[in-house]
Amino acid sequence: MAKAIRHTGIMANLKSDFLRILTERGFVHQCSDETGLDVLAAKGKVVAYVGYDCTAPSLHVGSLISIMMLHWLQKTGGKPIVLMGSGTTRVGDPSGKDETRRILTTEQIEANKEGMRQAFSKFLKFGTGKTDALMSDNAEWLVPLNYIAFLRDVGRHFSVNRMLAMDSAKLRIDREQELSFIEFNYMLLQAYDFVELARRTGCNLQMGGSDQWGNIVNGIDLGRRMGTDQLYGLTCPLLTTASGAKMGKTASGAVWLNEAQLSAYDYWQYWRNTEDADVERLLKLFTTLPLNEIEKLGALGGAEINEAKKVLATEATALLHGSEKAAAASETARKTFEQGALAQDLPTLQVSNAELERGIGVLTAFVQAGLVKSNGEARRQIKGGGLKVNNTTIADEKVQLTTADLVEGDVIKLSLGKKKHVLLKPL
Repeated sequence: MAKAIRHTGIMANLKSDFLRILTERGFVHQCSDETGLDVLAAKGKVVAYVGYDCTAPSLHVGSLISIMMLHWLQKTGGKPIVLMGSGTTRVGDPSGKDETRRILTTEQIEANKEGMRQAFSKFLKFGTGKTDALMSDNAEWLVPLNYIAFLRDVGRHFSVNRMLAMDSAKLRIDREQELSFIEFNYMLLQAYDFVELARRTGCNLQMGGSDQWGNIVNGIDLGRRMGTDQLYGLTCPLLTTASGAKMGKTASGAVWLNEAQLSAYDYWQYWRNTEDADVERLLKLFTTLPLNEIEKLGALGGAEINEAKKVLATEATALLHGSEKAAAASETARKTFEQGALAQDLPTLQVSNAELERGIGVLTAFVQAGLVKSNGEARRQIKGGGLKVNNTTIADEKVQLTTADLVEGDVIKLSLGKKKHVLLKPL
């Protein structure tokens, strides 16, 4: 194990814009050698990667913090590498998981990879220049591996004792949950990714969430044993809200980055609904606003904090979906909440005209609209006065929605509380 690996506190006397910006904005959790990395970054010689396994058709907000780290690296003269993990996805990362991941087919992995790639171009400039981002895929070197040769050349550098002590393995063992042999090999493959990228591209830094610290350390140590130049590791905190909830999860599911999975309006609403205590921190992490402006917004109190939340929502949405869609989402929210109007660009659920003529149960309508997960949840919301149709609170769970309920624009407005709305529209 490389002796230089250690946790870090707040970095002082930084020479590089890269580490200074990341530290000031709250991205830094652990660093293997901040002094050495700072010197390298000040010379514009950092080539850094973050790996993303292809487990879903879109990235979600949980991945956004590491994407922003790559964004700031490029802005400060470094070269970012996005590593698509279609090779490691075939194995499955056990980090932070209580049970074995579902094994995906090669076709599913490829489809997920194509979906995930969409978000990166919004935050990074790809090309062939010195600081242009590079996209790679570890299947290129993992799939053709000769297993015996891999064990001989790479596996011999790993201690099973140390591997069993890693959090990713220890969690499963302590909870008496199965850890498959294929998953146990994941840490070898990720370490080998770092070495292979170092050899192919000159990559010298791996970044990721703090749950990847052990895997990153393994890569640094493997590089030393296999003769690469000095490698470095940098992790960001795993984000939770001020109330302790994991960021990126809502009652209706993950906050996806692709618009096919989550509309720009719903993405804007996610940030608008930020807890008061989180506003300044999230402005630093997920916008590019100057820090002095962020400090002013963070200092707002009372009802004024809502203005800071709107700035956060609009700036974060503009980075991902563009300024026009961010402005449209902001205007839709203003019309809906501040003027009480029926904004036509709210999320829409389409139903057949014949179905609406026959009548749709109100419970069914709210479930299909995604505002509640089940009929039982809808009933509980009705008892608490939480569901509305066309701004009128529902008191009877047996209500049927029909064409008689259509209002301006031939839609029916379904609302959960004051902030979540879907338009039911006949085909």
